[in-house]
Amino acid sequence: MRPVHIRRLDLGTFVRPASETGGAHPRVEPALAYLVLDERGPILFDTGIGAASPETEAHYRPRRRDLREALEAAGVSAGDISLVVNCHLHFDHCGGNPLFPGTPVAVQDVELATARAGGYTFDELIDFPGATYEELKGEAELRPGVWVIPTPGHTDGHQSLVLRCDDGTVVLAGQAHDVASAYAVDHLAREAERDGVEPPLPPYRPWLDRLADFDPRRVLFAHDASVWEPLRGT
Repeated sequence: MRPVHIRRLDLGTFVRPASETGGAHPRVEPALAYLVLDERGPILFDTGIGAASPETEAHYRPRRRDLREALEAAGVSAGDISLVVNCHLHFDHCGGNPLFPGTPVAVQDVELATARAGGYTFDELIDFPGATYEELKGEAELRPGVWVIPTPGHTDGHQSLVLRCDDGTVVLAGQAHDVASAYAVDHLAREAERDGVEPPLPPYRPWLDRLADFDPRRVLFAHDASVWEPLRGT
C-alpha cells in the first residue's frame, strides 16, 4: 500500500528582504504545504505561516491563506489529518500546528529542543494545548513507503519526507534548498564527482547521497513552486 496522491496547498506568500536573498532586491516567496492522501490516513507536510510579532510581520510582510480553507478545497478537514510532519519549526512552516491537538507531529528531537530553547520561533506554535510530538532521532520509516530523512542545513533539525508513489518516488524537501534550481546545482555537483570529473568541483550537501538511494522522480519545495525532475530516466 502506497501514498496515492499528493496535493500542493497554497498557504500564502511572504517577502524575503534583500538582506536574506543574496541579491539586490527582495523576493516574494510562496508558503507551500503538501497533503498526502494516503489510505491509512492523510498526512500533512508543513502547516503554513503562523501569527508572529509586529517586528516579524513588518520584516516579512506575510499574506496568509487559511489552512482550513485550503484543506477543505482539497476535500479533507483538519480532523481528517492523521499525521503532521514539519520540515522544521520556523513560524512559516508550523503556523497551523495548533489546529491539530492530539494529532502526532513528527519532528527531529534536535529541532524541537532548539524551538523550545527560545529565540527561534513563537512558543504558542510549539507547546499549544494538546500538542503531541513524535520525536525522531534521525531517519525513520513512519509507515511503509513513507520515510523521514534528515536534511540539515537551513536548520540543524531540518528533515524531508520521502514517499514511494505508484509513479515513482517523491521527495517533499521543505526548505532543504530555498529553490529548485539550488537543489539542481547540488545534484549536478554530486553527479560530476561520481562521474570522475576532475577537481575543483563545488561541494554539495552530503545527505543528497541518501536521497539518491530512493531514485526520486520529483522533488518539491516549501518556498518554490518549481519542481525538480531528473535529466535522465523516466
